[in-house]
Amino acid sequence: MIVIIDFGSQFNQLIARRVRECRVYCQIEPPSISAAEIRALAPEGIILSGGPSSIYEAGSPRVDAGIFELGIPVLGICYGMQFMIDTLGGRVKKAAKREYGFASLSVTAPSALFNDITGETVTWMSHGDSIEAVPEGFEITASTENTAVAAVANPEKKFYGVQFHPEVEHTVKGRKVIQNFLFDVCACKRSWTMKSFARDAIAQIRESVGDKKVILGLSGGVDSSVTALLIHQAIGANLTCIFVDNGLLRKNEADQLKEKLKRHLSINIRFVNAASQFIDALSGVTDPERKRRIIGKIFMDVFEAEAMKIKDADFLGQGTLYPDIIESRSAFGGPTAVIKSHHNVGGLPEKMKLKLVEPLKYLFKDEVRKLGKTLGLDEDLVWRQPFPGPGLAIRVIGEVTQKRLEVLREVDAVLQEEIRAAGYYRKLWQSFAVLLPIKSVGIMGDGRTYENIVAIRAVTSKDAMTADWAKLPHKLLGKISNRIINEVRGVNRVVYDISSKPPSTIEWE
Repeated sequence: MIVIIDFGSQFNQLIARRVRECRVYCQIEPPSISAAEIRALAPEGIILSGGPSSIYEAGSPRVDAGIFELGIPVLGICYGMQFMIDTLGGRVKKAAKREYGFASLSVTAPSALFNDITGETVTWMSHGDSIEAVPEGFEITASTENTAVAAVANPEKKFYGVQFHPEVEHTVKGRKVIQNFLFDVCACKRSWTMKSFARDAIAQIRESVGDKKVILGLSGGVDSSVTALLIHQAIGANLTCIFVDNGLLRKNEADQLKEKLKRHLSINIRFVNAASQFIDALSGVTDPERKRRIIGKIFMDVFEAEAMKIKDADFLGQGTLYPDIIESRSAFGGPTAVIKSHHNVGGLPEKMKLKLVEPLKYLFKDEVRKLGKTLGLDEDLVWRQPFPGPGLAIRVIGEVTQKRLEVLREVDAVLQEEIRAAGYYRKLWQSFAVLLPIKSVGIMGDGRTYENIVAIRAVTSKDAMTADWAKLPHKLLGKISNRIINEVRGVNRVVYDISSKPPSTIEWE
């Protein structure tokens, strides 16, 4: 296991991904964690992440300096390296010349970090500070034209630092640097797999839940389905799932999901139709965050009413993933801005008095899919594209009405049919339609029309932290547009969203 200290870098998740790609488990912790708490976790190594602060500024994030007395190898990246240098007696100053982007790194001295890396290599820099003096016991092991101290090492203590970012793709030998730290310095074993994660998660659920009952809100997505499987394998019949039909699903989706869930999950599931409650409450509402909160409130009311029928339930299961947490609140007190609230991150009404069981909260989506396959989850559920908790309410831009929902459902049905037929469904992270709150002039049958505009959104991604718009063939886009305009009454224009994340989010609202 590796502990990653979060100093607020935009690349924290990439560090975690790179470690896990090496089949080594890692856990991201806040700077507020104590050295004693880290010792209790018994990690093989500690990675100090980068961050936007300068170490000499008041209020810059710091972790317990006692971590350097634990006898555990430490790798500092960018700000993490500067924290280590400053804490152990070196000096950090504002750089005469900032360094952002590609830089040619020269390895100047032997270092375990640079095993099998010699001469010059391309790295990615992002810093405005530099090391002026290294602490006793450290030596400089690499430099760039602009940065004299680009890497340091204290082999005796097993402390290492790099000014560049080995976790990003732009650093050509970055993966090798991380692998060298994990295996040559920390002596980690390649033992973390989805099979081992499942075994440990099931054991932890059994230990924390015991013979108590768990309630789970089941949506039919891969996150909640995998969560249900894990909990069910841990406690069996003591799990009850509740599926709430909010009337905001895709065309025929409620019936299809019911059939699939009943067929593939031999779990006790209660189905509740509450569509009218959601649609009525959304009347006249246009603000996207207010939509989310209204939907979340009604969901909890409906869910609570059904949950109250289940006697002696002490726990609530949730399919929360790490990207959900990072987008819903500032990461561990770091500088990350709140982008939007997520339906499964926000706490519970106090009166429910249920403890949370979130076995997936340290996983990325692609890891959840691998876990689902390991657990034997049906392929259709494993590969179901992510669908937002508020459903089509945040894809109908502006007021949500039954009529506008029906238009979007028909549009989306055409889109999904063509995406699947063209073999793109599994290649895409998400593909969906958005109904815009504006109309445009068109011509149909020699007559003037003034109808709705719909936008098509299709993106590729690994974990939704970043995403790129999908370069779908023009012929396919043309067919989708032609079918929508011809088959869906009320639409006369189709546009394609070519925005990446960042700066845009995947969903429009």
